[in-house]
Amino acid sequence: MAELKTNVLYFGDNLKILRKHIPDKSIDLIYLDPPFNSNRSYNLLFKENGGVDSEAQIKAFTDTWSWTPSVDRTYRDFILHAPMKLSKLIQRMVDGEENDGDGWLGRNDVTAYLVMMTARLIELHRVLKPTGSLYLHCDPTASHYLKLVLDQIFGPTNFRNEIVWKRTTSHGDWKQGAKHFGRVHDYLLFYSKTDNPTWNPQFIPFSSEQVKQQYYKVDEKGRSYRLVTPTAKKPGGDTSYDWKGVKPPKGRYWAYSREKMEEMDKKGLLYYSKTGQPYIIYYLADRPGVAAQSIWADVPPISPTAKERLGFQTQKPLALLERIIEASSNKGDVVLDPFCGCGTAVVAAKKLHRKWIGIDITHLAIRVMKNRLRKAFRGIKFEVVGEPKDLQGAKELAQNPDRYQFQWWALSLVEGTPAEEKKKGADKGIDGIITFEDERPPKPKRAVVQVKSGHVHVKDIRELKDVASKYAMGVFITLEPPTKDMVTEALSAGYYHSPLWEKDYAKIQILTIQELLDGKTVNMPAATSPFTEPQKMSIIEGEQLTIEGKSKENLRLSLRGEQLKMGEEE
Repeated sequence: MAELKTNVLYFGDNLKILRKHIPDKSIDLIYLDPPFNSNRSYNLLFKENGGVDSEAQIKAFTDTWSWTPSVDRTYRDFILHAPMKLSKLIQRMVDGEENDGDGWLGRNDVTAYLVMMTARLIELHRVLKPTGSLYLHCDPTASHYLKLVLDQIFGPTNFRNEIVWKRTTSHGDWKQGAKHFGRVHDYLLFYSKTDNPTWNPQFIPFSSEQVKQQYYKVDEKGRSYRLVTPTAKKPGGDTSYDWKGVKPPKGRYWAYSREKMEEMDKKGLLYYSKTGQPYIIYYLADRPGVAAQSIWADVPPISPTAKERLGFQTQKPLALLERIIEASSNKGDVVLDPFCGCGTAVVAAKKLHRKWIGIDITHLAIRVMKNRLRKAFRGIKFEVVGEPKDLQGAKELAQNPDRYQFQWWALSLVEGTPAEEKKKGADKGIDGIITFEDERPPKPKRAVVQVKSGHVHVKDIRELKDVASKYAMGVFITLEPPTKDMVTEALSAGYYHSPLWEKDYAKIQILTIQELLDGKTVNMPAATSPFTEPQKMSIIEGEQLTIEGKSKENLRLSLRGEQLKMGEEE
């Protein structure tokens, strides 16, 4: 196996990437939030293959956890080669103890999810260092099954916490006749590799009410403080001594050794009542806050107006990942997210001076992460493994049975956003949209994009002209060189005039994949991000930078040079 690479994004199946690229005992912390149960009925998930399933939410994850031939192969291989107890556990869930089809759950989306997750969790356990930890983010639908699997892989004694994250204040799913309480939380299943994990306690700032109730005393220097008795219910060594003629109350013991009491006394941290009873002085300014517990209700979800919001449906708050990373890793450690999505874990890791590895199976997610990292950190350097680097790589990707992967990758070269599939109507054939602002005051305009991996013809340009007539521009991306007739037809479409830039742009533009790989891009007004702009952070200190005081128009002008570089790799 090759040497571990860090600060890298991998495109592909995380199971294959883990086995090929991630060595044993090389990772300090793993966070994973695998896609599951998105916009689906709980009961529908348990229907057998003959049942009617719900329409897929997004194509990026279509059939990812359905019981497909691929899942069936993974299942058979798993039963033959996995540790005995683990293979029996999964077999009993799927097919029954005697393989008689009388499994606890049968073959459905839930067991497909468990089979695929179990194979990956075995690999994730392998790559963790002895001091490493894993946090699996899930909802209550499957958390109890996952815990059975994790107990087998990590061992029940290495289960640390079932953390409850209150992800929303209220939920409308209790309405319209539903006979249950609103579902407002997720689980984080926290396991360590051994009984000696990296651990840094986390604290939550005191609330104003806590300060008011507990730190209401103020000394002559204006410092707020509270008094705490230095006694305990249970002995912890030599803790029954006389302290300046005073013993602990009956049934209690000193909570500290004589040496520790003497140290606090010398520092002026002991207060004595009229009876001589000592109390420890806790100054508010010296207290880190309240130790974080297993219920996290202080990390709010990402609101519609939050600065960090990208528009990615499953995006998690940066503060949530920062708490996990700070608790279970140190600066310089390696953080792995094998289901990266929009990349919150890798952004948090970078901000907190950790090395990072992100993996995702869709080019759409890789594109979002690249954009987010580059805009969040000035001058960041990272590698993308698995994306085409040349024309041959592009041709190989075009052969992928999932045609959307080539399409999404091609769109990423021009900063295009994937469009919803149109089965019929005037907009049939639109694969993506590039949004830009024009006019004064700025107004959103759109260029439509069509991607072709082969068999191009002049009729493709004619169809794009018809669709683009309702938009500002049309862009045709092709793996094959265009024909002369296609170029002539595109030129006949005329121009789009930009009142903001006072410039004409070809209404229909044809770009080959080779041209995009060479650095060419769409000749158009500066595009705006399809997702909300990521927060900018200092690469040195991890502090958020502001761009307040700079108008949006000036900001667009300043980014014009960067816009011309779109499509280039690091």
